[in-house]
Amino acid sequence: MIRTLSAAAAIGLLAFPVFADEKPSKEAIDKIMEVLLAEECQMDDGDIEVDGDGYELDDVFCSDGQYDMEMNAAFEITNRRKE
Repeated sequence: MIRTLSAAAAIGLLAFPVFADEKPSKEAIDKIMEVLLAEECQMDDGDIEVDGDGYELDDVFCSDGQYDMEMNAAFEITNRRKE
């Protein structure tokens, strides 16, 4: 019975894989920080995640408040949500 449950659990993990959040390269982080600095914003680079072909930025602190942002692969801010 235990082998049956273990096999079922293993099959379930294969059917529904869990992916860790992908972190950006050092070069991407540097470019993101450069763009944010030009926008008078800053953030912890640990709050940057790769999202499809762009980036998700959590807890960005700007001169006019705190935001969650999205950037595309060309490092352009495509969405900005005030928190």
